[in-house]
Amino acid sequence: MDKKSPIYLYTDGAASGNPGPGGYGVVMKCEILVDGQKRLAVKEMSGGFRLTTNNRMELLAVIVGLEAIKWEHAEVEVWSDSSYVVKAINEGWLESWKRKGFKGKKNMDLWIRFDEVFRRHTVRFHWLKGHAGHPENERCDTLAVEAYHGENLPEDTGYTEKEEQLF
Repeated sequence: MDKKSPIYLYTDGAASGNPGPGGYGVVMKCEILVDGQKRLAVKEMSGGFRLTTNNRMELLAVIVGLEAIKWEHAEVEVWSDSSYVVKAINEGWLESWKRKGFKGKKNMDLWIRFDEVFRRHTVRFHWLKGHAGHPENERCDTLAVEAYHGENLPEDTGYTEKEEQLF
């Protein structure tokens, strides 16, 4: 891949019930050089869990996409229909949560994991309206839903461990 080409990362998360079975979907696009010709490379990723939340899956989709980038300091444009994720970055919520040690915040395990990979790249977040016909967002939604319909889904330990502590 041409390390100077921006990476376009489209993400979505879904849960059937909240909490319930959930999944994430990711579509990555980047121009690459093949035999001196520019080509569009597309990579899709997805995964599901037997009990989780929509917000966890929205955030995990971004994390998985960023972790899939093979080099440091990539220019990444993230497109998500999650106000939770986009506003956490664009409105500075994450920095505030970090200063307060994530006190009382849900999904702390994922936000810490996100922050580690986010810092390795130059990332810009864009919100787009979900279920509005945007091809990549619709594909991500399909991947997420298919993922949580899978068999033998693993446990989302970051979610279930916290829930177990409440009882």
